[in-house]
Amino acid sequence: MTSIDTVLSGGVFGAAVDDFDALRELVDELGRRAFDAGTGRRARPQTLDHALWDALQDTGLDRLTSNPDNGAGPAELAVVLYGLARHSAAAPLAETDLLGAWLADAAGVDVPPAGPLTAARAAGTLGGGAITGTGTAVPFGRVAAAVVLLVDTDTAHYVGVVDPHAVSITDGMNLAGEPRDDIAFKLSLQHLNQVEQAVADELVCRGAWARCIQLVGALDAAAASSVAHCRERVQFGRPLSRFQSVQQSLAVMAGEIERGRAATTLAVAAAVDSGFADGRTEYAVAVAKAVLGPVAATVTSAAHQLHGAIGTSIEHPLWSSTLRARSWVDEFGSAGHHARRVGRLALHATNVWDCVTGGI
Repeated sequence: MTSIDTVLSGGVFGAAVDDFDALRELVDELGRRAFDAGTGRRARPQTLDHALWDALQDTGLDRLTSNPDNGAGPAELAVVLYGLARHSAAAPLAETDLLGAWLADAAGVDVPPAGPLTAARAAGTLGGGAITGTGTAVPFGRVAAAVVLLVDTDTAHYVGVVDPHAVSITDGMNLAGEPRDDIAFKLSLQHLNQVEQAVADELVCRGAWARCIQLVGALDAAAASSVAHCRERVQFGRPLSRFQSVQQSLAVMAGEIERGRAATTLAVAAAVDSGFADGRTEYAVAVAKAVLGPVAATVTSAAHQLHGAIGTSIEHPLWSSTLRARSWVDEFGSAGHHARRVGRLALHATNVWDCVTGGI
């Protein structure tokens, strides 16, 4: 197996030793420590895990790919995003490194050199030399050091940096309690830089790519919890894992996750080989997002059936994993949205076989 093949390893079938082993161990240690520290204190809405964020900054993981001195790319970031998602980490790493810092650099605007960032896309209205609008469901908007905002108007796309303390924020959250805030803004055109449509398209591709990786991490955590619970829980004098119906449910979960992992691994490989602006990466990400929609529904439902009522407690690890998965699956485009996009690409392809092989 190549290194890319094992980027998302660590699920039911274990992990291979590869070039990312040390990085994987570091992220796993940070994630475990953060999750254990939150035991007995979990609540909705969640807040930024400051201790974890400080650790990410100290190790340079907070700006892993956006800081060129690190020499890291999509493969390394995928390892980190996957590992943090397995431990339900309350830290906007994807929003900071992959989205916010990248978008600011692409638009030529400055962001704080430290602290969490987030990115948002919103429709805006031009008038009086300013643009007004509202960014909805902005991840960790209330705690970000800055919000990098991409505003769509009828004529152009603009990017600017917003201080969350200087605008009106309405607190919100997703199913898992992660902050998803509405930010009302009025920005002078003097403080905005115009960007091409390609930048807006790449922002969506990057966000969907990150959510696919995080989904695999969350689903792996749900499967691991289910396997452990079924081995430990005894009914009628034997472990649940000895019952054929339970074995069938676990096998279905594992198979579905591997289907999602395979599609997401191709998306990671495409980003590594071609970058996020390439059509092949956009296609691979759309396929992965379309695949993971039904996978997430099947796996989370089966996991809760196997756990019974215990899995609905906010203190149980399953709760954090499955509700994140059900929330992330619709962010940056639902499975249906991306399935339709794959269909349109296939219909307009010169050679449909290119769609099958990823050569589109």
